[in-house]
Amino acid sequence: MVMANSNEASRHDGFDGLTQPIKKAASTKADKIAILSSEQNRSWIEFQDRVARLAGGFKQIGLKQGERVAILAMNSSTYTELLYAVWWAGGIVVPINIRWSPKEILHSVVDCEAAFLCVDKAFAGLSDTLKPQAASLRHIMHMDDGGGIDALRIETLITSASPIEDRARSGEDIAGIYYTGGTTGVSKGVVISHQAQVHTARAIKVATGMADDAVYLHAAPMFHAGDSAGGGGAAMAGATNAYIPSFTPEGFIAAAKEYQVTHTMLVPTMIGMLLDSPDFDLEALASFQAILYGASPMPEGIIRKCLERWPTVSLIQGYGQTESLPITILPHKYHCFEGEFAGRTRSAGVPALDCSVKIVDEKGENLAPGEIGEIAVQSPANMTEYWKQVELTSLAVQDGWIHTGDGGYIDDDGFVFIVDRIKDMIVTGAENVYSAEVENAISTHPAVAQVAVIGIPSDQWGESVHAIIVTQPSQTCSEEEIIAHCRESIAGYKTPRSVEFRTEALPISGAGKIMKRELREPFWSEKGRSIS
Repeated sequence: MVMANSNEASRHDGFDGLTQPIKKAASTKADKIAILSSEQNRSWIEFQDRVARLAGGFKQIGLKQGERVAILAMNSSTYTELLYAVWWAGGIVVPINIRWSPKEILHSVVDCEAAFLCVDKAFAGLSDTLKPQAASLRHIMHMDDGGGIDALRIETLITSASPIEDRARSGEDIAGIYYTGGTTGVSKGVVISHQAQVHTARAIKVATGMADDAVYLHAAPMFHAGDSAGGGGAAMAGATNAYIPSFTPEGFIAAAKEYQVTHTMLVPTMIGMLLDSPDFDLEALASFQAILYGASPMPEGIIRKCLERWPTVSLIQGYGQTESLPITILPHKYHCFEGEFAGRTRSAGVPALDCSVKIVDEKGENLAPGEIGEIAVQSPANMTEYWKQVELTSLAVQDGWIHTGDGGYIDDDGFVFIVDRIKDMIVTGAENVYSAEVENAISTHPAVAQVAVIGIPSDQWGESVHAIIVTQPSQTCSEEEIIAHCRESIAGYKTPRSVEFRTEALPISGAGKIMKRELREPFWSEKGRSIS
């Protein structure tokens, strides 16, 4: 068996329920600031009181243990209060992707049989559409001043209800149902237990070094598993939470300066936007200690640019999926191109806290170091199941191992390298080409802002390598220039056969991933299949 194991010892803090860290913070750091917001700062003891009162409000209006509470909202301190109040009351949270269409939102609400839907004013207008079509919905709850005069408001529940005792859900009790981003098909509800989500928070706290003096900025969407992991790590550390409603470079920089932010979670596209922004200001970002990034690979070009433009911040990669997070961690010291730690920037790092990783072939047999196959993970953070999807669960979870659908290999030193989504692999002339490798080569060209590589139909080769590029503002390059640039670092059969330039940003999912399925569709719509 070929397996990479975490070399890091477990941190036994006794937590196996998500409300336990905030109770500890409230008892040991009562007056320390838990929430920084434009409305009002709140200490940990105040935060716990509001959570307990909101849980009491939920009980008052009929929330039963194990019922689902869906949340459709932009980032805010109320979002955090809602999460912990639902857990305190014994419910299950269902964070909803804010970039979905009304049809996709309705699907998740109906699929999980949500009893409550919490919305902010950005989504209040959907209430009248959703409620008649979702038979399970008993209440629409408003997180701010959206909705009509008679709207049921979160703040009213907090101020009018009495606090209740924590239901103390923990262990294998379900904490949340997190719907996948849908980049590869119909979204599935990933069931995560309290102990799994606690482990994720613990692993992120260890990886980022967050302590109680940290200020964590919720900049990635809060429905996203990555931000949930970062926020959980902050709670585990008893750190402070700050918020921006959604990511923009200027909003991020302003919040960093105002709140003296030390940690955040971003996706690579956000980091690229930040570094290219005319508002980028090293002095305004001076408080930063670490950025956790994930959701998609970081192109080498962005890593180099970050090391040059923002040398004071530590980059930490967390590779994982909604089904298991994190799987691997690449610490900052390996984000370099010279010296003893060089050569690891294209890896996803080593297995995270208490994780085991192996590479298997199509039959599930273990592969040797360097051989490419499917990445499988065994971790305390593994999902319980796909909600109401027995067959899909049995395919994804085999003998306690989650089969990720990601292709990769493990080197002799235990570093995991991801080469592609299995479905994104391009087979051209009987050769396997991994789009991530080609994208990495293209990303180092100075004119490239965004790139996606897909396979398109070819009568001669079955599939041919096609690159879709968005250039930097005021910069241009040619197809010939891109192909020549690629030939300097990758084999000829891997270089693009064709290059397409676009002026608009590539389609991005709510989780920050490029929607390659949408990019492939026009090329394959009349072929009956999306890959060769």
